[in-house]
Amino acid sequence: MPIPIIHSTRSDTLLDFLQIKGMEVESIETNIYRVVRNGELPVFLNIGDEVLSFEVDLGSIAEIQGEALYKALLECNTQVQPVSFGLDNTNPEDPRLVLLESRVIGDLSDSEVLSVFDALELATDQAESLLATYLK
Repeated sequence: MPIPIIHSTRSDTLLDFLQIKGMEVESIETNIYRVVRNGELPVFLNIGDEVLSFEVDLGSIAEIQGEALYKALLECNTQVQPVSFGLDNTNPEDPRLVLLESRVIGDLSDSEVLSVFDALELATDQAESLLATYLK
């Protein structure tokens, strides 16, 4: 005889939820947090009024940037959905390759938030493989 499943609903703040799930959460500045899960690269959360933005800094690409890399990254974007590669040119002397994703804050579920972290982790692995060919 199978054991019955009980469905329950629970509400937590985003930061409490992440900590309950074993993630390290650090406040960087107002509405920006650094979140680390299982020793992976940090995910930076920006909590806006309507949108929650996720960003992972994959590092500087100043030495390897070029048309071939940009084309490969664009092609790889179709494999890493729902996240995508982007460039952070805040410092033009040090362009950074980043992974990006965002969610509307309205009614976030636990599985929705966790799925973004899963997607970012898988995309990071894809990026490592792709970048390895340019770092040789």
